[in-house]
Amino acid sequence: MSHSFFAYIARMRYIGRWGLMRNTVQENIQEHSHMVAVLAHALAVIRRDKFGGTVDPGHVAAVALYHDATEIFTGDLPTPVKYANPDIQAAYKAIEQNAADRLTATLPEELRPSFQGLLTETDPQVTQLVKAADKLSAYLKCLEELKAGNLEFQSAAHQTLEGLQAYDLPELTYFMEQFLPAFQLTLDELEG
Repeated sequence: MSHSFFAYIARMRYIGRWGLMRNTVQENIQEHSHMVAVLAHALAVIRRDKFGGTVDPGHVAAVALYHDATEIFTGDLPTPVKYANPDIQAAYKAIEQNAADRLTATLPEELRPSFQGLLTETDPQVTQLVKAADKLSAYLKCLEELKAGNLEFQSAAHQTLEGLQAYDLPELTYFMEQFLPAFQLTLDELEG
């Protein structure tokens, strides 16, 4: 019997993000998930090494890698739609759970618990870091688009920055102070 879990995961590259926005550079959920994993790992390392936290950066990164995997079945629902009201939010949560169950069912039985845990993480420390990294990734996308002259992302950048500031996480503040300015630089400036 052939199992299709990883073939489905490979299809994440076909699902675009920012569907309601004009993009200068298209982004898919596979690319996005990679960046979220990098950022979530960084936030977890900062929490552990700078602020004395105990979260496992490797686990946080793994959860981040799979955080949008259910969109293989659901597509990327734009944020304004997803959070339009509590009824839509609750319905979408149920759809995401169904998609996670459907995706997990494509694995051999003995592997299902490990991957189900990644798809439906419940540890609040882990989910907090992944959500912060997800929003940070969105903010970086906004900065990239603005840097390219695409003013379509101006409002999204403002709203996303406000959302990041609302987290009030020391590791996120540290990242934004220490690393965010470099994202505004050109390649020559990075190397200089």
